[in-house]
Formats: sequence, C-alpha cells, structure tokens
Amino acid sequence: MSIDLFVSYDYDNDKHYKNLLVAWNSHDRFDLEFYDHSVGVSVNSEDASYIRRVIKDKISRCTHFLCLVGAQTSKSEWVEWEIDKAVEMGKQIIAVKIENSYTSPEALLGVGAKWARSFTFSAISDAISDY
Repeated sequence: MSIDLFVSYDYDNDKHYKNLLVAWNSHDRFDLEFYDHSVGVSVNSEDASYIRRVIKDKISRCTHFLCLVGAQTSKSEWVEWEIDKAVEMGKQIIAVKIENSYTSPEALLGVGAKWARSFTFSAISDAISDY
C-alpha cells in the first residue's frame, strides 16, 4: 500500500514515535509505504501565520492524515488546528493512541477517524488499510 500521509504529533514529546513510523516505512520487512508530508521541526515560532500556511499546504497534498495521540497531545492547540484543517479538507483521518489511556484531542471525536488503539505496526497498518 502506498499513501501520502501527514503525521500530526506533539513535536516536543512524541517525535520519536513519528521517527519510528519513518523507519518502518524504509524497512523492507514492513508492508507500509508512504510519503511523509509532516513538518519535521517544532512549530514554536514567532511567525504563526507562516507556519499555518506551510502546514495547511502539506495537509492539502496528503491523502491520509494520521494523528499520534501521546500523553500531552490533547493539550496541543497546533494538533487541534491540524485536525480541524484535515477534516475541513476531507482527508481520511487515522488516529493512533500511543497508550490506550491517553486522552484524545476533542477534534478527533465524531469525525469518522479510524483508530489504532496501540502503537504497533499491525494496529497502524490495519487502521490505514480500513480506508
């Protein structure tokens, strides 16, 4: 399976999980192939409108939007904004709970997201395949 994927995540706390997705993508043993449209740097900047434009453009170029739900993700205004943009653009939403007990961002609820309840290759691959 090959998809264009935007990965939304709490950069300060969960970037290692995003990096693991990229590693799985590059390994022949895993049947996952995606082009990563994510922003690979922290979005803490003086120029928020510029960052929003860049992120919005990257989301618009993807087919799927994957949100990594970590311990602090539900408190991230940036992740909420990214989810809202993805929904507004009609993207296929996949949510991955790193730990099942973590609180989901409000914007993910009621939007028809496909859920992976654990951060494992098979759970994520199955959620993506549901589309």
